[in-house]
Amino acid sequence: MKKLMKFMTLVLVVLAISAFTVNKTTVNSGYKIGDIAEDFSLKNIDGKMVSLSDYKEAKGFIVTFTCNTCPFAVAYEDRIVALDKKYASKGYPVIAIMPNNTDIKPGDNLDAMKERAESKGFTFPYLIDSEQTVFPKYGATKTPHMFVLQKTKKGNVVKYIGAIDDNYKDAESVTTKYVEDAVDALLAGKEVEQKETKAIGCSIKV
Repeated sequence: MKKLMKFMTLVLVVLAISAFTVNKTTVNSGYKIGDIAEDFSLKNIDGKMVSLSDYKEAKGFIVTFTCNTCPFAVAYEDRIVALDKKYASKGYPVIAIMPNNTDIKPGDNLDAMKERAESKGFTFPYLIDSEQTVFPKYGATKTPHMFVLQKTKKGNVVKYIGAIDDNYKDAESVTTKYVEDAVDALLAGKEVEQKETKAIGCSIKV
C-alpha cells in the first residue's frame, strides 16, 4: 500500500510539472492583435539609432525579425526586399530587426549584418536588438517573424502576426501572401482577414 501511495504521489508530481511546463511554453507574452506596439530605439548598420517615430509620413510598418544565419531567413530575404520596394512608397516600410545573441551566433554580428545588407541590396534599416529587449515585447520566436503595424492616433496597432507567405521553400509556388494581403487590406481601409499565421523559421537564440 505504501509503495502504491509513493507511486501515485510521484505520478501526480510528474503531471503537475508537465502541466506547468506546457503552460509555460504555450503562453505567448508578446503582443496580440489589436495591441499597441511600443516604440524602440535600435542601432542600424550605419551606426545611427532608428525608431518608428522617425517615420513621420508612414501609415504603418512591416516589422520583421530576421538574421543572416537562419536558412529560412535567407530563403525569405529577396521577398522581404520586394515587400519594402512595393510598400515603402505607399507608407508601409520594412523595418528589419536582428534579435539573436551574437555570442551564440557570431555570424549575426553587426559587421556581418552590414556585409549581408550590402550584398543583398537591402533598401530598409537592418537594426540589431543587442540587448534582446525588443523581440520579447513583440513575442517573436522565429527568424523570420512578421508583424504588420498600422499607425493610428493611439499608436502603432498590431494588425498581423506570423509568416510572410505559405511557401518558404519556393517563392514561385506561393498561393497566399499573408503580409501583402494584410497591408493591401489596410491601404484599402478594410479589415485584415487572416490576422495570424504560424511563423516558420529558426528559433531566436538567447
